[in-house]
Amino acid sequence: MTAEIIDGKAIAQALRHEVARRVQALQAARGVTPGLAVVLVGEDPASEVYVRNKGAQTREAGMASFEHKLPATATQAEVLAIVARLNTDANVHGILVQLPLPPQIDAAAVLRAIDPDKDVDGFHPINVGRLVIGEPCLTPCTPTGCVLLAKTVTPKLAGLEAVVIGRSTIVGKPVAQLLLREDCTVTIAHSRTRDLPAVVRRADLIIAAAGRPLMVRGNWIKPGAIVIDVGINRVAADVAGKTRLVGDVAYDEALQVAGAITPVPGGVGPMTIACLLKNTVDAAERIRQSLAN
Repeated sequence: MTAEIIDGKAIAQALRHEVARRVQALQAARGVTPGLAVVLVGEDPASEVYVRNKGAQTREAGMASFEHKLPATATQAEVLAIVARLNTDANVHGILVQLPLPPQIDAAAVLRAIDPDKDVDGFHPINVGRLVIGEPCLTPCTPTGCVLLAKTVTPKLAGLEAVVIGRSTIVGKPVAQLLLREDCTVTIAHSRTRDLPAVVRRADLIIAAAGRPLMVRGNWIKPGAIVIDVGINRVAADVAGKTRLVGDVAYDEALQVAGAITPVPGGVGPMTIACLLKNTVDAAERIRQSLAN
């Protein structure tokens, strides 16, 4: 058996088209254009590329894009001042502070300063709490993308046994909460889990987010399971001096066992920005509704 390859690029494109449709509907019905503001501190090349991509895709979806760039020497007070202005700006419905931040800035304090209703990263403690207790909220983009990818294979995830490998606050814990919302039976596994291969073999759905290259082997996987690989790891290539990207799953091995699997790259990655755009239009609709009430 060869697994179905889950095409994250195509699924993300379809989601962006749906976001653009919703943006047009909001503009027509309410005269509102959703706006996403991104705050970038410093000149990290990877962050700069990521922010440019976010801006381009935001504009392609018909939304307003606002970028605020500060030097690496910026103070925490300066960053907090920008966030405070964006919190009260009626044209801004989503705020994202690009991480990592320089060492002189307390990232947690900055994230807590964002209005939870504009927190399109889903990292504010209020949104984390809402997620846990099952209230409507903005959810982290990568975990949301993982669930959407799994649902393209099996639209109803209820009753599946899901194993999440990794317990980070960015992916592991929130994706587990999202899967609980889908009525999955969820196990969070990690590096200290006893007999990790045996735990993973129980899973109908595997979310691999441990940050360890090729950790999950093919013989760990139940035949027919859905495998969502969040890992992005750069390792040495066969050619001297070259590198290549791999996930947390031994892809070639898993391809022969799984029912469906995401590739790396081209799987989860494209969904992150698409879900950011979805969160922004979600936030715009909720803010507009709250003002109408």
